[in-house]
Amino acid sequence: MPVIQVSGLTKAFRTYKKQPGFLGAVRGLVSRRYDTTLAVRDVSFSVEEGEFVGFLGPNGAGKTTTLKMLSGLLHPTGGTAGVLGYTPWERKDGYRRQFALLLGQKNQLWWDLPARESLELNARIYGIAQPQFERTVAELSELLTVREKLDVMVRELSLGERMKLELIAALLHQPKVLFLDEPTIGLDVVSQKVVREFLRSHNATRKTTILLTSHYMADIQELCQRVIIIDRGTIFFDGRLSEVIDRFADFKLITIRLAPATSAAARADFKKLADYGEVVEQTAVTVKLKVKRDRVIPVCKALLDELPVNDIDIEEVPIEEIIRQIFAR
Repeated sequence: MPVIQVSGLTKAFRTYKKQPGFLGAVRGLVSRRYDTTLAVRDVSFSVEEGEFVGFLGPNGAGKTTTLKMLSGLLHPTGGTAGVLGYTPWERKDGYRRQFALLLGQKNQLWWDLPARESLELNARIYGIAQPQFERTVAELSELLTVREKLDVMVRELSLGERMKLELIAALLHQPKVLFLDEPTIGLDVVSQKVVREFLRSHNATRKTTILLTSHYMADIQELCQRVIIIDRGTIFFDGRLSEVIDRFADFKLITIRLAPATSAAARADFKKLADYGEVVEQTAVTVKLKVKRDRVIPVCKALLDELPVNDIDIEEVPIEEIIRQIFAR
C-alpha cells in the first residue's frame, strides 16, 4: 500500500478584489468582488515507502500548496489524500507524530534562543526521552557538521548553519514521511553538498519517504530517481528522471575540437556547420552543435570525414535546460 496516496486533489483560493480609491473601499463594505484562483487542480499520484521523489514546477505551479495540504496546514477544496493511512487535514496526533514539513523560507527554531533549547522544546512536545534526544542530536549534528553551533543564538547563525539545524529539528522525532520545500535555498555550494549527502544517507538508512521541491536541479539529479512535474496546478509528468530526457530532449550536444595545427581553410569550414545543427558555442578550434537525436551518428561521420577532428564528444543536454524548456511551454 502506498505511503502517500493523492486522488483528484484540488485547492481554490478566493481573494477579495478591491476597487481603487476611497469610493472603492466604501463600496467594498456593501458589496465585494472576489476572484477564484485554482492553485492545485485535480492532482493525483502515489508514493511508495522509502521513495525519494522530486516535485518540480515553476513559481506558482502549486508545489508548496500541495505539500501544505499533505501536511494538514491547508484544507483542500476537493479530492482526497492519505498519508500513512491518515487524512492529513484531520490533524490527528497519530499522524503529526509521523511526518515533518521543512519550509526553506520559514523558521521553526526560536530566533533569540540557542538552537539546543529549541530542539529540547521540540523533544518535550513529541515526548522524546532525554537519552534518545541526546543521542539523536549528537548523531545528526555530527553528520551535518554543526555540533559546535548548538549553543549559539539562532539569529547569530549563518543561513547554511540555520538550515542544517532546522533539518535536525524536523528529523528529531524520526518521521516516516518528510516534506521538504526548498531545503537548500540560499545555501553556498559546500552547504548544499553536505545537506544533499545527508539526505541521501538518511533516506537509504532510515527508509524515510521524502517529497522534495527545489529550484536547484543538482538537488533533484543527485537525490531523486523519480520526478513529478506540476504546472498551473496540474501534473504534467510523473516518471523517472531519465525519462524526462528521453521524452522532452529530442537532441544531443556534439563538441568537436580541431587539431592544434589546423589550417585557416579548415577552420573556415566551421561556417558550414550550421547545415548539421544549431551552433551553440564556437571558438578558433572548437565548436558545439545541438543536433537532433536521429541525426547524431550521420553528423558525427560527416564531421570526421570533412574536418581534421582531433577530439569529439557527445553528451546529453543538461537537465536544467530541458526543465527550462518544459516550463517555457
